[in-house]
Amino acid sequence: MCDAHRVTSKSVPPMDDPGTGADSATPAQVVARQRAELERLRDLAATSAVLERAKGALMALTGCTPDAADQELRRRAADSGRTLLEQCRLMLGSLPPPQEPSLQGLPPRQPPSPAPPGTAPPPRTTPATPLPSSPAGASEMAEVAEVLSEIGRDLVHVRSAHELAARLLDHLAPRARADAVLLYERRAEGALELAGHAGIDARFAARWRQVPPLAGVPAFDVLTAGEPLWLEDLAADRIRHVLVGDPPERWPSRVWLPVPAGGTARFALGVLRRYGGPFEPHERQLLVAAARLCAGRLRVFDTVREEPGDPGVTETVQAVFDALPGAAVLLTPLRTAAGEVTDYRIDAATPQAVDVSGRTGRDMVGRLILESYPSVAGEPLWRGYLETLESGVPFESETFAYRETVDEAALTGTFSVRAAPLGGGLLVSWVRHDPLERQEQRLADVQRLGNLGWANWNLLTQEISWSAQAYAVLGRDPEQGPLELEKLPRLALPQDADPLTAAIAGLIHRGRPFDVPFRVETPAGVRHLRLVAEAVSEPDGTPAEVHSFVQDLTAQRSAELALVKSERTMSVQRGVLQAERALAARLQHALLPLPSKPVQLAGLRVEVAYLPAQAGIHVGGDWFSAVELPDYDALFVVGDVAGHGIDAVATMAQLRFTAKGMVSTGTSLTVALARLNHLLLHSRDSRMTATMIMARYDPDRHLLAWAQAGHPPPLLVRGDEVRYLDRPGGLLLGASSDPYYESAELRLRPGDRLLLYTDGLVERPGEGLDAGLDRLVRAVRAHDDGDGGGSGSLEALLAAMLVDEWRDDVCVVDIRVPEQLAEAADGEGAGAVDAAGAGENQDG
Repeated sequence: MCDAHRVTSKSVPPMDDPGTGADSATPAQVVARQRAELERLRDLAATSAVLERAKGALMALTGCTPDAADQELRRRAADSGRTLLEQCRLMLGSLPPPQEPSLQGLPPRQPPSPAPPGTAPPPRTTPATPLPSSPAGASEMAEVAEVLSEIGRDLVHVRSAHELAARLLDHLAPRARADAVLLYERRAEGALELAGHAGIDARFAARWRQVPPLAGVPAFDVLTAGEPLWLEDLAADRIRHVLVGDPPERWPSRVWLPVPAGGTARFALGVLRRYGGPFEPHERQLLVAAARLCAGRLRVFDTVREEPGDPGVTETVQAVFDALPGAAVLLTPLRTAAGEVTDYRIDAATPQAVDVSGRTGRDMVGRLILESYPSVAGEPLWRGYLETLESGVPFESETFAYRETVDEAALTGTFSVRAAPLGGGLLVSWVRHDPLERQEQRLADVQRLGNLGWANWNLLTQEISWSAQAYAVLGRDPEQGPLELEKLPRLALPQDADPLTAAIAGLIHRGRPFDVPFRVETPAGVRHLRLVAEAVSEPDGTPAEVHSFVQDLTAQRSAELALVKSERTMSVQRGVLQAERALAARLQHALLPLPSKPVQLAGLRVEVAYLPAQAGIHVGGDWFSAVELPDYDALFVVGDVAGHGIDAVATMAQLRFTAKGMVSTGTSLTVALARLNHLLLHSRDSRMTATMIMARYDPDRHLLAWAQAGHPPPLLVRGDEVRYLDRPGGLLLGASSDPYYESAELRLRPGDRLLLYTDGLVERPGEGLDAGLDRLVRAVRAHDDGDGGGSGSLEALLAAMLVDEWRDDVCVVDIRVPEQLAEAADGEGAGAVDAAGAGENQDG
């Protein structure tokens, strides 16, 4: 503490209390004394200001610490017989005028770079020539000294080189236009390491953290020459030097200064600026002096291990720790000049604190962690301490085993540690776990997690011991105490008591172990338990002690019963579904028999295929009709009822026979679709829907008229052309009460092929309908024989389309026009009735 502070802290002499004695002071005297005291305090304040400025100037000139500067001023005052104030004023008055550092070897100074358009011009600075020794120069020197005093007082409180750089940038930014500060330390191997920085990002720091000893690196040059290196011309400097930064153009001007430490320059201080142009004289003077101030603080970092704490403060802290419960210590980190933590000193310890060597309490104070616990370095505990120092977040370790060898004896302990920041150090507390306690805790955890408890019976001494979890499993109040082994069946339900009694008797008399399930009645309901026991016998074979455990299997038993019930339900449901499928399949087969070979209808060759779905157990509602009408026209129908099962098959039969009946009586296709829609809307299940395509072929005109209700379009194969017919308008059946249906016509040519199909042929899970339609076109092109009457082509087409398992029914009507259409039409004649009969048979 400086003398000015000590002076201002002196007690004011007590004034006489008016009215308490014979010489009582008058009010005027009191006012006079107060005025004199005010003047004295003003003089002290002025003295303090002069003292601080003088200390700052001395620190700048010599690089000493604030305390050393204070002691030096007092020594000079005592040696010369002057007062401290006179010595300070003499010191400030005799300062030399500010001179520029040596400029030998530097390029000629250039005028400052013009400011970019739209920006404010740089602040006015002093001229580049040395200032004359004049009152104005002395005033500026005093101002620099005052700034250095502020910097010196601020640097006293820093604890690392990184913090030093940050504080230094705070002071240099407004006074020297500094934008970044770098502090490099020369390591023993010769390389430079970034010890501290401010004003740069993490990427910059990571890239330039290590600098090898290369020629042209400014930081190495200033350490070798011991002189500042002012880099003010970027174009010339980047040719002669290796400039840090990414990119270097970000810092047009910079300076590197040697920082003396212990008589040699081990640190290099770099100040980077975004302002392009030379440093002003007062800026150079300030930067050189600031580098000297850093030297004093860096020496403090190196000697922090040897400097003892304040004895009074240490004793007070230890007195507090003496009253604390548990095991705890106060650790002070010991750092290098670069701010790295090398060890921790124990500055206080509680009486319960014990290390592995047996030292306790105050015996541990003053020792280093790595001296007492050398194997801690690099371990998770050490890293946890460092993280707490950096982040301020408390650290809690996992339970760990610590082993150390002391005097050839292995010492082992299991601990859990907690560290919390306290001032600049760490408050560390720990708990040592006894092995027996850990085993008991683990056993209790196993019993709780496994929902079981242990019980022992000594058959010779009649001693009984149950774990706490055994009472919980058996549903017995611990205050009632344990039961004798022979009385344990009393807790079981009557129907389970006899098997348990027999098992216990066999164990007691013959030493036979058992594993018996039984149930007990508890306030929470019936519990399913399991008792496992074995006997420890005497040498003569007599059972002497019974070890057992009882386990609660209620949850497992409930799950098993639920599983059995679910399996039974599933089995019944499966049987019902299989029976429904079998009935639907028989009904479908009866209503929709498949022809065994292609048939001839109205001069056309017709082949039909129906494949039930492979996935699922339901039968779908797909159907077809291919019949010859009374007027010798041919009717082709393909439909698909939404859903599966009996309802779908019933709706399919209703629509199929109704459609055939209406068209047979002369009803047009569109009217038939409208009436089928009305029928579906007023059926038993009004939510049922269906798609359908109906086509009527006139063999005399070779004309096919067709209409559809939401069904996929027919596919026409004509020569090399394979295309889908444009669908006339029509909603699916059951979707609207007022639908509108249109019809279209197609004149068939010899060799034409027309495919009517349901969506099961083209639809696949996870695939759009257009992709399925395209796949059908490719399959038809690949498997069409082109003769208009070939056999087996439909089978090959289905094999190509249904490679994988299909999930819906597939129905296909393949209509082919013979190449000799006229001859085929002329040859029908007398066989028309048989063909019609065959058509009716094929239609069911």
